[in-house]
Amino acid sequence: MENLVAQFQQRLRFVSVDFTRSVMEEINWNAQLIGIRGARGIGKTTLLLQYIKLHLSEELDKTLYVSLDSVWFSNHSLLNLVSEFEQKGGKYLFLDEVHKYENWSQELKNIYDTYPLLKIVFTGSSLLEILNARADLSRRAVIYTMQGFSFREYLSVETGMVFEKLSLGQILNNHLAEATKINEKIRPFQYFDNYLKHGYYPFYREQPDLYPMRLGEVVNMMLEVELPLLRNVEIAYISRIKQLLVIIAESVPFIPNISKLSEKINLNRATLLSYFHYLDEIGLIRNLFRETHGITKLQKPAKVWLENTNLAYLLAQKNANEGNLRETFFANQLSYRHHLLYTEKGDFLIDEKYTFEVGGKNKTDKQIKSVKNAYIVADEIEYGFANKIPLWLFGFLY
Repeated sequence: MENLVAQFQQRLRFVSVDFTRSVMEEINWNAQLIGIRGARGIGKTTLLLQYIKLHLSEELDKTLYVSLDSVWFSNHSLLNLVSEFEQKGGKYLFLDEVHKYENWSQELKNIYDTYPLLKIVFTGSSLLEILNARADLSRRAVIYTMQGFSFREYLSVETGMVFEKLSLGQILNNHLAEATKINEKIRPFQYFDNYLKHGYYPFYREQPDLYPMRLGEVVNMMLEVELPLLRNVEIAYISRIKQLLVIIAESVPFIPNISKLSEKINLNRATLLSYFHYLDEIGLIRNLFRETHGITKLQKPAKVWLENTNLAYLLAQKNANEGNLRETFFANQLSYRHHLLYTEKGDFLIDEKYTFEVGGKNKTDKQIKSVKNAYIVADEIEYGFANKIPLWLFGFLY
């Protein structure tokens, strides 16, 4: 255990707290068992170390951070670690990359029941693993999902300025004033295109030239390791799934014609629909349905996007569709706090109340003229007017 403590102290020394993610304020850190799920490279490890540095600096002798992919666990168990840590007065345990440890959810369940005074936070990069573990940890763990950078967070990192989060109500009711305040500090379009291309995953800052390669590795890990291991997807079908992702990235946006698509990539209908479901679970695509009551893996989505615009640029490269990118950005930023549904009039129905039509600067309200609580979301404008709102402003929701 001494080696683990030394490794923890070393990592803590070098973590910066100049910028922290907004999710840190949203987590109830007083809960006994907290789970944080999110894709690889999204910033979960940094979040844990920053929280320790900011809030537990006076109790470091009672705090331990460990990554469960450490070689230490090749001949030690998590249960043994917790027993020794608790005997030495430990109170706060942070477990990173839990999916790398076999039978982790069952052991966490036992630890939770055995040590009621111990507070545990765990993270997992395998979204499917965390979903599978929910049965073991139901009624015990509070699970949070962590997304990549919002446009607001990206601007803060790039400029060093502080920008306040906006609620959807603030944007809808006061978008001109909010856009004016932001434009007085920076020009959003100096940064917006770069964010869409490479600003979503925090690791873009480490080696910018290698960003596409690293993002490709994240995608390949999901497709080539997690789907076969956790959803029994045959390895032989992975190339067809990659083909499907490219089709989604290049579409305007993608409205699945299951019959034609199954013929094009040589998959039967049931298998294809189940893959749409798995890709949404794993965080590579976002499926939009007409209604979400009783969704099954064999239900056809009405529209499909990639999870974020960085994936679209990676997979479609120079063929990424502009309209698709706009809707992907909007869906990504809204979905973190809000409920999205398909609507016949407009592009999105949000929280079953607000209708949004997304387009370029010349987009009119023709399609939504008779719809109550309807708004135009327009790209390429710095300021809005009436019910026409700049697309970039929705990047300030988290």
